[in-house]
Amino acid sequence: MSECCAKKQKHREQTEYRSLINRLNRIEGQVRGIKNMLDTDAYCTDIITQVSAVQAALNSFNKELLSSHIHSCVAENIRQGNNEVIDELVATLQKLMK
Repeated sequence: MSECCAKKQKHREQTEYRSLINRLNRIEGQVRGIKNMLDTDAYCTDIITQVSAVQAALNSFNKELLSSHIHSCVAENIRQGNNEVIDELVATLQKLMK
């Protein structure tokens, strides 16, 4: 296995890392906003709308991370003849599609 994905860890380039962290920071802010809405007795439909936005943001985060994983770790493992990574990818996709 390459250095990029050795021991079930992956070194991320700074641009990828920053992009993922920025997304998570925005999601964290959205979740705090939902908590504040509860604290201030916001209307249920408004809270549900914000929860839906958080779910969409998490889905976008997963898409970005999954794309990076496929282009780096999965591709690298397949090139090296480690086809077990395909089963791992299928299992991951099945978890995402629940």
